[in-house]
Amino acid sequence: MSHDTSHATASWYLRIAGIALLGIAIAVVATGVHSRTTHEENLEKRALQQDVIPVEVIAPQQGPGQQDLVLPGNVTAFTEAPIYARVSGYLKNWNTDIGAHVKTGQVLGTIETPELDEQIHRAEADLSMAEANYELAASTAKRWQNLLLTDSVSHQEADEKTADAKAKQATVNALRATLDSLRAQQSFNRIVAPFDGVVTDRKTDIGMLVSAGSSASAQALFRVAEIDKLRIYVEVPQNFSAQVKPGLSAELHFPEHPSQTFQAKLVSTSNALHQDSRTLTVELQMDNKTGEILPGTYAEVHFSLPSKANVLRLPTSALLFRKNGMEVATANPDGKVVLKPITIGRDLGTTVEVVSGLQSTDQVIDSPSDSLAEGDQVRMVQRADPVQAASAQPGAKS
Repeated sequence: MSHDTSHATASWYLRIAGIALLGIAIAVVATGVHSRTTHEENLEKRALQQDVIPVEVIAPQQGPGQQDLVLPGNVTAFTEAPIYARVSGYLKNWNTDIGAHVKTGQVLGTIETPELDEQIHRAEADLSMAEANYELAASTAKRWQNLLLTDSVSHQEADEKTADAKAKQATVNALRATLDSLRAQQSFNRIVAPFDGVVTDRKTDIGMLVSAGSSASAQALFRVAEIDKLRIYVEVPQNFSAQVKPGLSAELHFPEHPSQTFQAKLVSTSNALHQDSRTLTVELQMDNKTGEILPGTYAEVHFSLPSKANVLRLPTSALLFRKNGMEVATANPDGKVVLKPITIGRDLGTTVEVVSGLQSTDQVIDSPSDSLAEGDQVRMVQRADPVQAASAQPGAKS
């Protein structure tokens, strides 16, 4: 009996051990299956994540109410003229040097004209001789007309004397006109200022030979500029040409006056763009009674231009050039790509104005891939202030 009991006990232990080993085996198998399942799920998730394209999305920005356009300007005198000699000769003296303020008609210098003087003397002598000849011919013609009354001479001879007197009178008139012309030229030996201004250049000196006219062989003796008022010329890019009109005010900044701001007004435009640069030439004017600003200087011209209402702005990096025209790629709330055709307004350099086809609430994909297509699944990454980051463009500030 004792032997049977011991045998039963041993069998029971063996059964328990077997059951334990079976449980362990089942647990090992279950753990392996679970681990494999988890691994497969992770692989599937990773594959799905690899299929989803990560993109940066931006929100279109509302354009400012006004835009500050900054352009370089060239300052010139309101009126400027080179002064040439009207007669040839030698400079006798000059009365004004550079920087001198002059009035209209003020003598700047005098020219000696020995050759012209000699021509005048010769013309005076010729005129005196012609006048004497005319007086003789006139008295002769008068006598022959008296003789004709008594039939002492023929009509032919009387007519010839009368015609000779008229011819000599015409010679007198011609020589008198020549003398008057020479004397008028002689009066040009005085070089005078054509208007009130400042002498900005003098290219002559006493004794220098000067030639009349403004040909290539002649040289300007003086240059006079009116600087109480100045003109400023600015080249405006085509993008802004429709917004700059006569009457527009502008602020001027000069490097030599860093702490001062000067006012100017736009008075006219060229009404045509230069074909080589696609710019519009505009003219501004400013008062310069104090003479602080010098002609020929560089100016920084600030225009405040009104912006169009309800116009959105995007960086140019968000644009897509497709066969259907200009488009942007947007992401809907489900992360699906939606391509939208848009209409572009002004190109501001690194940003553009979008006049239609886009809403301010759209999530626009920045720097989209060329292979991005309608319906692609994307993972959105938000980026802040995209337009502000791109608005540092030459010539315009928002």
